[in-house]
Amino acid sequence: MKNIIKFLILSLVIVSCNSSEDVGPDTSKTGEFSLEFDTIVGDETLTFDSRNYTNSQGESFNVSEVKYFISNIELTNENGTTYTVPQEDSYFLINAANKNSRFTKVTVPEGSYKSVSFVLGIDSLRSTKPVEERTGVLSFNPESGHDGGSMYWGWNSGYIFLKFEGSSPALPASANGKFRYHIGGFGGYSAPTINNIKKITIDLSKSGKAEVRSGFRSNVHFFVDIMKVFNGSNKISIASNPTVMFSAFSVNIAQNFTEMFTHDHTENFVKSEEEL
Repeated sequence: MKNIIKFLILSLVIVSCNSSEDVGPDTSKTGEFSLEFDTIVGDETLTFDSRNYTNSQGESFNVSEVKYFISNIELTNENGTTYTVPQEDSYFLINAANKNSRFTKVTVPEGSYKSVSFVLGIDSLRSTKPVEERTGVLSFNPESGHDGGSMYWGWNSGYIFLKFEGSSPALPASANGKFRYHIGGFGGYSAPTINNIKKITIDLSKSGKAEVRSGFRSNVHFFVDIMKVFNGSNKISIASNPTVMFSAFSVNIAQNFTEMFTHDHTENFVKSEEEL
């Protein structure tokens, strides 16, 4: 009798252990996947207006607004195959002042994903579609609850990919102490123009691959260092460039975009209904 009881207990333990183990991805199923963009300044959490920071040029500044578009998400599996999120589901506006906007949540096939890529900006195809086909975060209608209209140049028919504004004592009184960087440019509709679309690819292997499974969410957490606008490969002086919009100089800032993103960690097997 004792042997039977021991056998039953052992069997229950084995079943319990097996049921909690990951049996691997089933590509016929889907799971939730998200990218989390946590905006920082250097090695500090971004604080608006009241906190002063100093760039590599020795210029003090504070931040009043940071917004940027993330789009065209792609995932590469361990076997090298790539899954592209349907474009209609792949546009997000990150507002650093709104914590609720920091996640880009999509549904993808189950898989063990070793890298992810996305665009900082809005692709030329979407930028040239009729206005009524640009919905969600790309909408111009304030009643939609989205902010696409404030991230758009009507005179140039293109989206502002990154908006970064603040104040600095390095600026003369004539500039009211304000700097404004509105960086966009998709290459032009009927004639070639500036193209500041940047595709960013991140290897997830070092800090945690994304294990996407049905019923769970895999969340890839990024730190986005807005200081890199000034301190990237191209060094940008606020005093010399207080306002940068649709100009040739904007290319220098856009080239720093790829240095802004650092993969910190990945949270796997999070229950779909759980908040991170």
